[in-house]
Amino acid sequence: MAMTGPLIVQSDKTLLLEVDHPDAEEARRAVAAFAELERAPEHVHTYRVTPLGLWNARAAGHDAEQVVDALVRHSRYPVPNALLLDVADTMDRYGRLTLDTHAEHGLVLRTTDRPVLEEVLRHKRIKPLTGERVDLDTVVVHPSERGHLKQELVKVGWPAEDLAGYVDGEAHPIDLEQDGWALRPYQEHAVEGFWHGGSGVVVLPCGAGKTLVGAGAMARSATTTLILVTNTVAARQWREELVRRTTLTEDEIGEYSGARKEIRPVTIATYQVLTMKRKGVYPHLDLLDARDWGLIVYDEVHLLPAPIFRMTADLQARRRLGLTATLVREDGRESDVFSLIGPKRFDAPWKDIESQGWIAPADCVEVRVTLPESMRMAYATAEPDERYRFASCAPAKTAVVEKLVAKHRGQQLLVIGQYLDQLDELAERLDAPLITGETTVAARQRLFGQFREGELNLLVVSKVANFSIDLPEATVAIQVSGTFGSRQEEAQRLGRVLRPKEDGRTAHFYTVVARDTVDADFAAHRQRFLAEQGYGYRIVDADDIDQLDVTPPSG
Repeated sequence: MAMTGPLIVQSDKTLLLEVDHPDAEEARRAVAAFAELERAPEHVHTYRVTPLGLWNARAAGHDAEQVVDALVRHSRYPVPNALLLDVADTMDRYGRLTLDTHAEHGLVLRTTDRPVLEEVLRHKRIKPLTGERVDLDTVVVHPSERGHLKQELVKVGWPAEDLAGYVDGEAHPIDLEQDGWALRPYQEHAVEGFWHGGSGVVVLPCGAGKTLVGAGAMARSATTTLILVTNTVAARQWREELVRRTTLTEDEIGEYSGARKEIRPVTIATYQVLTMKRKGVYPHLDLLDARDWGLIVYDEVHLLPAPIFRMTADLQARRRLGLTATLVREDGRESDVFSLIGPKRFDAPWKDIESQGWIAPADCVEVRVTLPESMRMAYATAEPDERYRFASCAPAKTAVVEKLVAKHRGQQLLVIGQYLDQLDELAERLDAPLITGETTVAARQRLFGQFREGELNLLVVSKVANFSIDLPEATVAIQVSGTFGSRQEEAQRLGRVLRPKEDGRTAHFYTVVARDTVDADFAAHRQRFLAEQGYGYRIVDADDIDQLDVTPPSG
C-alpha cells in the first residue's frame, strides 16, 4: 500500500513537512512536541530532531514509543530504522542518572546503569563536582554543585533527572481570589504540570495568561516568592495583577528595582537590577538570600541573562517556575534553561488556545518595499555590518506605515521598531507619542494607561514594548524593524495584539520589509517560530496596499 503521509523523515534527523497536505496540521502538532522548526518557506517546512527536544519531550511525559509512532504514522516513506533506534536510545538516556537524597550522605547522584556513572565521573569538568563514592551506583554531590553538575551532564549527553526535592521555604498564605473569575482549564493543567514536576518551564502564547499561571503556582506553594521580571513596568503590572487576582495586599508585595528596594513576602525584582555590576561584584545578589524563598518565578525565561544562570545554579533547592511564550533563545542556551530552571512541564500550541477563543485569531502580512535604484547602489556598496540598518530604515517604509495606519483608523494600533531615529521620524509623521528606553517609567505607565483606556489609539514603541506589556485592546501591530533575525522577538511582537477582543475581531500583524536585502533574509528567519505555531504570512507588494483586504482569508 502506498504511503501518503505529509512527512518525509530523513536519516540526518530532518523532517520535511508538506504544508499543503490535508494531514499537515495533525502531523505538525505531533512533531512539535519533540522537533524544532528550522526553515518555513511556502510549501515544505523543515524540522530537526535534537537530543534536547527529545529530552524535553521525555520530561513532559512523552515516551519513545509515542515519538516513533508519530514519525511512522505521518511519514510518506519508510522511516530510516537507524533514526528510530537513535530516538529510542536518546530518550532512554534521560533518567539513567538521577539526583536524589540519601539518608546519611545527603545529595547524591545515582545510576541505573553503572557504566554510565563510570563514564561521566571521568570527565574532567564533572569529577570535581562530586565527592566520595557511597557504593558502586551512587556518589555524593555537594548541594552547592547541584546546578553546575546538571549543566555539565547535559553537555556530555547524560541529563540527570532531579528527584532531590526542594526546601519548603518560609510559609506565607496566598490564595486565588475567585470572585468572578477562575483559572482556565489549560492554566490549571499548566500549574499541575509544574507542581508535579517540582520545577520547570511553562510555555504559553502571549495573551494566554502566563501571569495567572504564576499566581496559581504561588497559591499552590503558599510560600514567600521571588519573581524576576524584565523591567520595572512589567514589575508593576505583575503587582497590579496579583493584588487583583489573589488574596495578597499591596503591603505584602515589594518591588526591587532601580527605583525601589523593597523586600516583602512576595518580592518582584528586575533582571537589570540583579545583574548590575559594581567593581566586579553583583551588589544586589543578597536579595536571593534575603528570605527563605519557597518559590522563584522567572518571567520571560527565554531572556534570562547569563549572570542569572550562574545565580540560579546555586538555587536548585528552591522550586523554580519559568514562564515564556517560546523556549527559543537566540544565544543557543536552551540547554541551560533545561538544566537549571527545569525541563518543559507544559506547552500549549498557540492555535489550540486560539481555537478555544482564549487568544485572538491573527492575520500576518509581510509588506515588501523596493529600494529606489540610488539606494540599491548605496546598499550594495555599504559595509556588511551597516547593511541591515540601512535596509531596515528605508524611507519607503514610512509611506507604507502611513497607509496602513489610515487603513485601520479608529483601531488600537502599535508601530514597533528597533532604530530610534526611524521611530522619531515615524512618531512625528504620525503625530503619535513615542515610547523608548529613555522614556521614564512614569511616562510609560501613563501612555500605556491612556492606550488601554482608549484615550490614545496609536503608539510608536521601541523594543521596550516587546515583553511583559499588557495592552489587551491592541488590535494592529506594524513592525518596521527588528533585532536582526530574532524569532522570540517576532513571537512577542505578535503577542502584543493577541489578547482576545471583546467584539471577537481578528488581530493584524504587519511586517514591512525591504526586498532583495538582508532585511528580507532576517524577516524570513524571524517568522520561523510563528510558522511552527501554525501562522502563515501573506506577502503583498507595497504598491498594492490600497487593495489590501484586511479581512483574513477563510480557513
